[in-house]
Amino acid sequence: MKRLFLSIFTIAAGVSIYASEPWTVERCMQYASEHSHTVRQQQFALDDSRAIKTQAIGAFLPSVYGSTSVQINFGRAINPETNTYTDISTLYNGYGLQASLTVFDGLQRYNQLRMAKANVAMGRSGIMAEKDDVALKVYKAYMDLAYCLGAIDHTSKKRDESLALLHQTEVMAEVGQKSNADVAQMRATLAADEYELTHMQSQTIKARLALQQIMNFPADSTLYIVQPSFHTEPAVTENPAQISEYAAMTNPRIVKAQQAIEAARFNLRAARGALLPSLALSGGVSTSYYKNLNNGVHASFFSQFKNNTGEYVALSLSIPLFSQLSTSSTIRRRKIALSQARENLEYEQSE
Repeated sequence: MKRLFLSIFTIAAGVSIYASEPWTVERCMQYASEHSHTVRQQQFALDDSRAIKTQAIGAFLPSVYGSTSVQINFGRAINPETNTYTDISTLYNGYGLQASLTVFDGLQRYNQLRMAKANVAMGRSGIMAEKDDVALKVYKAYMDLAYCLGAIDHTSKKRDESLALLHQTEVMAEVGQKSNADVAQMRATLAADEYELTHMQSQTIKARLALQQIMNFPADSTLYIVQPSFHTEPAVTENPAQISEYAAMTNPRIVKAQQAIEAARFNLRAARGALLPSLALSGGVSTSYYKNLNNGVHASFFSQFKNNTGEYVALSLSIPLFSQLSTSSTIRRRKIALSQARENLEYEQSE
């Protein structure tokens, strides 16, 4: 109990200290990229793509499965020993072990694996793109808050100046150098400055909450920021054409769109592979046990298990002739998906 209390106290103290420190915009962007819900959703999507990739790799491995069955016959049935009809009650127990391997399937598995790899790469780019989006949103919200804080400082100084001028005008009015109209004017100016200060304080609260929301910052803590300095402008050595060319090669959204085209292309090839014949190799071993329930005359279990053992090897060829337009519809849909991916790449490049 004491350890639990100390842990809770340490966490609470850590949150308080953590929240009271002034945060730079870089620290805010880093925190948001690590705690954003949308970034986490992209990470889950990447994990799902990795699981699909593992499944695509497993499709190249053979399928192995075992089976067993128990059958009791009453009345007319076939005697497994003599292969003739009998009317005695019998117990039949069978065991089997089978394995199958697809030798050729029109390169469907190969293209599905390449598509899965492209989806994994696309998931990584998606995380980077989402982190960039979150960072940009944080930067904007940070600058909005910085503007509001600066506006509060400026408005406070203006309100203090108006208050001093009002006091000066009232003194001058008492000695006859200013009129009551001048005093009323200064009071109106002071009231306008106080309203503007109150308004900016409200806007600051909204801006701070907006920044904390984007960052997924604890709601019970107050975020303090460092007022940025804009005295120096960063030097830009590249011309606009070079910047655009660099962005076209490295921007995560453009890279993700390119990878989406690659994945859609492999998906289309996999669909077309369903039009080709498929070849499968299979084999297995089976055995059985038979017992006469009426007189109990039968060989032992181990002797039947050994003597009834049989093996088989099969090679099957499947040629698709008609699939109720399912394959052609799938190919058409994946062609459309490929066109959509290309259109999305052009959109991202224009953006």
